Amino acid sequence: MPIRVPDELPAVDCLREENVFVMTSSRASIQDIRPLKVLILNLMPKKIETENQFLRLLSNSPLQIDVQLLRIDDRIPKNTPVEHLNTFYCDFNQIKEHNFDGLIITGAPLGLVEFEDVAYWNEIKEIINWAKEHVTSTLFICWAAQAGLNILYGLDKNTLNKKISGVYLHTTIDPLALLTRGFDETFFAPHSRYAGFPVDLIKQNTDLEILATSEKAGAYLFASKDKRVVFATGHPEYDPHTLADEYHRDLNAGLNPLLPENYFPNNNPNKKPIASWRSHGHLLFSNWLNYYVYQITPFDLAQMNPTLD
Repeated sequence: MPIRVPDELPAVDCLREENVFVMTSSRASIQDIRPLKVLILNLMPKKIETENQFLRLLSNSPLQIDVQLLRIDDRIPKNTPVEHLNTFYCDFNQIKEHNFDGLIITGAPLGLVEFEDVAYWNEIKEIINWAKEHVTSTLFICWAAQAGLNILYGLDKNTLNKKISGVYLHTTIDPLALLTRGFDETFFAPHSRYAGFPVDLIKQNTDLEILATSEKAGAYLFASKDKRVVFATGHPEYDPHTLADEYHRDLNAGLNPLLPENYFPNNNPNKKPIASWRSHGHLLFSNWLNYYVYQITPFDLAQMNPTLD
């Protein structure tokens, strides 16, 4: 089944070229079926690229998905045309009285910034707390996982001396767990962060179930037993070239970045990287949509909060 997006969203043409089934809003309106309503809070600088990445993963499902893009503030963006945001994104005030089946909060390049110094920290707290009553399941990605652990569980920042950057081997803890159903015993996933997520820190300070870990990258995937919150500390949505783009960007900026581990063939940054995480990324999102959203969300979203119309 397709994802449902606005007719003119640039991702439509991009995904159709990849043979991804995308349904425009005008066509979906004539189908007698309730799509899942998924809200994406996009915190990444290159918003169009990030849209493509997440829509690609959401499309690999038998469910119809109605996607709504959310912006955090009205500052003029540096990497995305303001016309794009004004056309395809909504403000929180426009949707805060509504309910959603799923919420995805993306990563953000804020690993070295204290939470209180993040320009939109209060807005992040408001949205995450709002989701407790208005969203069936929330998926936190990378920096958002760090923010979510702080807001929901009171965990302080755990900033590392050097950035974790590369593609790392992970181990599936419980092959029968719904979120990792179909995963191999070991799989790869990209990481790009300064935050540390030690397994013991998660176990000792939360009631979250750890579902996948990495010897080098720490806890990768963990979730609440009621399926309401899911944390992925890496970037399963990344394109093959994303880590390379980040590396060359930092290199050109004179930041002397470390070479991403297990990424460039023969550790040669001039060679084209080969993606080794696509299947796991698609399966993760498919499992989340099916077992953590579709199977437990009410058919009538108003039932999620009886005070809503």
